[in-house]
Amino acid sequence: MYQWSTDASRYNFPMRLVTVAAFFLATAASAQDPTQRVAQAKKRWADSPHGPMLERILPPTFEPRQLPAPKSRGARLVVQYCVQCHNLPNPAMHHAAKWPAIFERMVVRMRGKGNMGELMHEMMAGVQAPTDEQAGVLLAYLRRNAQKPIDPTKYPELSSAEGRSFKLACEQCHVLPDPMRHTAAEWPAVVARMEKNMEWMNRVVGNHHPPDEPQLKVEEINAFLVKRARKG
Repeated sequence: MYQWSTDASRYNFPMRLVTVAAFFLATAASAQDPTQRVAQAKKRWADSPHGPMLERILPPTFEPRQLPAPKSRGARLVVQYCVQCHNLPNPAMHHAAKWPAIFERMVVRMRGKGNMGELMHEMMAGVQAPTDEQAGVLLAYLRRNAQKPIDPTKYPELSSAEGRSFKLACEQCHVLPDPMRHTAAEWPAVVARMEKNMEWMNRVVGNHHPPDEPQLKVEEINAFLVKRARKG
């Protein structure tokens, strides 16, 4: 059981931001559709001097309809709270053991505290933080739908050419996923989204690939996953 601080009322937002906060709270209450919430968040970034920083936190490749059990309360809470500060997170971006510490850090920031002092306080003006009960539901949802790591003892083929291509790509960002997480029909779209994520990350940080850097072999990655996918 994770306990969350309920002393958010101690944090007084600057008076110059009260109007913005009130507007955001009013519109958030009326925007119940997930797509509307995401669009609203992006407008908020556009109107904020901190918008470019917020938008760069996560890639914009994951949509509300792709959330596991998208109509569940956990999925609705992800959209309600997480898109206030960045693009929509995929629960599978972390494995279950990693989510609690990350989630707690996000809740602290939504309450106007964090590692950037007054800047964080200002950035979170108008942002709502989940209640303790909501935080418990949200974290349980993220952990339940987190990335399931592969058991290497069950996949000796990881040492094959296809397996090495799979490891090279996926280990850059998260634990190696279990091929059984998706069906053979689903994996190519997932891999394509991951490829977009990696392209986006390189663009954000301004990396330039050296000519001798290993190139991702998408065909081999798909071949490894599709052969060992969950039966549809």
